[in-house]
Amino acid sequence: MSVTREEVAKIAALARIKVDESDLDRMVGEFNNLLAWVEQLGEVDTSAVQPMTAVIPQALRLRDDVVDADPLTGGNKRDAILANAPMAQNGFFGVPKVIE
Repeated sequence: MSVTREEVAKIAALARIKVDESDLDRMVGEFNNLLAWVEQLGEVDTSAVQPMTAVIPQALRLRDDVVDADPLTGGNKRDAILANAPMAQNGFFGVPKVIE
């Protein structure tokens, strides 16, 4: 696949990049070199390569899900927290209806 001078001008216009007429010929060569490189990558046999999400192995740092881990924000504080709410309904924060 290769691009023409007109296609480079159209790409520049779509990207809203001002390109001088004298630079279009140089950019045609650069685009074609990039496209040739991408085609070369497509020829590589990757059937035996497992897909990966990162270059280095990563593990999530997890903590135990304990309800009473922090005495200030732990469990059994619903009534104390809802006492500060302007409107509480059925043990939850009440909010005004925004969809009519």
